[in-house]
Amino acid sequence: MGNRWNLPALGYGIGLRTVHFGEVLERRPPVDFFEAITENFLETGGRPLRVLDAVAGRSPVVLHGVSLNVGSTDPLDLDYLRKVKELARRVNAPWVTDHLCWTGVAGRNVHDLLPLPMNEETLAHVASRVRVVQEVLERPIHLENPSTYLEFESSTMGEAEFLSRLASEADCGLLLDVNNVFVSAFNHGWDAEAYVDAIPADRVVQVHLAGHTDEGTHLLDTHSDHVRDEVWALYERLVSRIGPVTTLVEWDEEIPALDVVHAEALKARDAAARAMSRRRAEPRAGTQAVAA
Repeated sequence: MGNRWNLPALGYGIGLRTVHFGEVLERRPPVDFFEAITENFLETGGRPLRVLDAVAGRSPVVLHGVSLNVGSTDPLDLDYLRKVKELARRVNAPWVTDHLCWTGVAGRNVHDLLPLPMNEETLAHVASRVRVVQEVLERPIHLENPSTYLEFESSTMGEAEFLSRLASEADCGLLLDVNNVFVSAFNHGWDAEAYVDAIPADRVVQVHLAGHTDEGTHLLDTHSDHVRDEVWALYERLVSRIGPVTTLVEWDEEIPALDVVHAEALKARDAAARAMSRRRAEPRAGTQAVAA
């Protein structure tokens, strides 16, 4: 099916993390692509940037930011955006992503992905800021749904509807984090399957998968374990609807050996293949099975 920008499907990748720098450089593992946390390479030189340059010289690298602060009332940080633009140019990043959230106010960065009220006022505010971001970057940005642990009484629509309308009104893309859908759905009593069914297929440029921590009464998006079976099932449901999509496995706490993380990404490839096989086997709309 593809996305509206005809951006390429990069395959199944992993995050470029410091603990794996040596192995990535020496072994050159057959990873389809790497995702770099933007802020880890903006204000630094030396080894991190040399590693990023080396990896980008032989593999696709996408940038994933955590400081866009697109939901805040603070003015957008244009200097930050210009640095992101230059880094994306430097590594020839096919695209840049960040989060639908706010990360600070009054010039203070709280280093967390804080939730927004889902209503018309917020939608207009965020959409106008996304349009400015894209003008500065001179490319579309693709926003991720973060995991959330509270909701606002002032919200008037669900998150899937908000994201869908934002993508249309700001003409941006989506990075759909399937684990975050599952975590937030559990925490708030949403229908996770209805959520992934409602997301506009042509706006999904990338997917994230990760492990989470079950605290009994709630789930925490910790990126500290293997992807859970329920999340794999949700991912397969998404792929069966929208087709193969660039997919990345995040692992940011208790990070295991490189081969373990890569194997998890290869599970995503296998899950997508199963989903597509089932889709091809389903009767086409408007046709009926013929009795033997």
